[in-house]
Amino acid sequence: MKLFDVYPLFNITPVKAEGCYVWDSEGNKYLDLYGGHAVISIGHSHPHYVSLISEQLKKIGFYSNSIQNLLQQELADKLGKLSGYDDYQLFLCNSGAEANENAIKLASFVTGRKKFISYKKAFHGRTSAAVALTDNPKIIAPVNETENAVILPFNDLLATETELKTGQVAAVIIEGIQGIGGINIPDSRFLEGLKELTEKYDSLLILDEIQSGYGRSGKFFAHQYSTVKPDIITLAKGMGNGFPVGGVLIQPEIKPWPGMLGTTFGGNHLACAAGIAVLDVLEQENLVQNANATGNYLMEKLAEISSEIQIRGKGLMIGLEFPFPVSELRKKLLFDYKIFTGVSGQNMIRLLPPLSLSKIEADIFIEAFVKAFAEVSASLIK
Repeated sequence: MKLFDVYPLFNITPVKAEGCYVWDSEGNKYLDLYGGHAVISIGHSHPHYVSLISEQLKKIGFYSNSIQNLLQQELADKLGKLSGYDDYQLFLCNSGAEANENAIKLASFVTGRKKFISYKKAFHGRTSAAVALTDNPKIIAPVNETENAVILPFNDLLATETELKTGQVAAVIIEGIQGIGGINIPDSRFLEGLKELTEKYDSLLILDEIQSGYGRSGKFFAHQYSTVKPDIITLAKGMGNGFPVGGVLIQPEIKPWPGMLGTTFGGNHLACAAGIAVLDVLEQENLVQNANATGNYLMEKLAEISSEIQIRGKGLMIGLEFPFPVSELRKKLLFDYKIFTGVSGQNMIRLLPPLSLSKIEADIFIEAFVKAFAEVSASLIK
């Protein structure tokens, strides 16, 4: 059977990974500064992570949420403690798009409304409701969902209040840091203004922390650079370090009822084991603090290279915007210097490495980047 070819792929076949490194089938070793769209939070093949999943597989393996699963409560307790949201409730699912879909559904149940506000350059996933709230011309949302979606200018409180005044808006959804949109960071005053406005007009505030959460920004959640406590927080990606798991954090005033939300695989035993292992390592190895320190170090060093590069980000969620298309620079880093990076649009390279990235590994990247950038810049001048 032929694979449905929707992904542009490099001709590289990974066969082994450890820490911040990946090896391919030809024996080449790569420094991984992308981690599969911010998925690898604690590093590849961490021994504690491998051990917990392996032990769980031998006990009961994969089991869905149709029976009591004590691991779910252990995961919830550890997540609440580490994130500072121990008074919130946790609904477990499988992915970021599913987390946002459930958050949207929940907000509609609570408010009795159907309209939602999102912002320019947002990316909330590929399910129908999430697509409708995603500002990406390449992804077409279903007509019935689009009618209930309003996409406003980023950081615009006035436009937001104008929509909220209609009394039809169930919730405002915004990313803690826009990732696919180009590493755009909401102003803390904007987030705090959103919280005030959603309370004023009886709407909810949803923080999409799917990419920016789990310590990536240098705080557990990126919105914690502000004073805001959202009504709903969505998470995934780094939550399972590669194992499919997502979640929705829900403020305590929202009361559940049987059948309100549902999922077949969400909260299964293996996913919970993966999630628990990630939280253990984040705490024991101080990876949130490391993301902040190493991220700041990286951005300081990158800022010294050229005034042509615009650097945006927090922690280990970094965007480098160039005055030229970055495809050749990215290929040079990959094939000549064996470093994985990501992209956003035509002119931005994204860095989303494991939160365990050391300053030594950061220096390896800086040294390679200086050479690659000089080579590409010289070729453009010619």
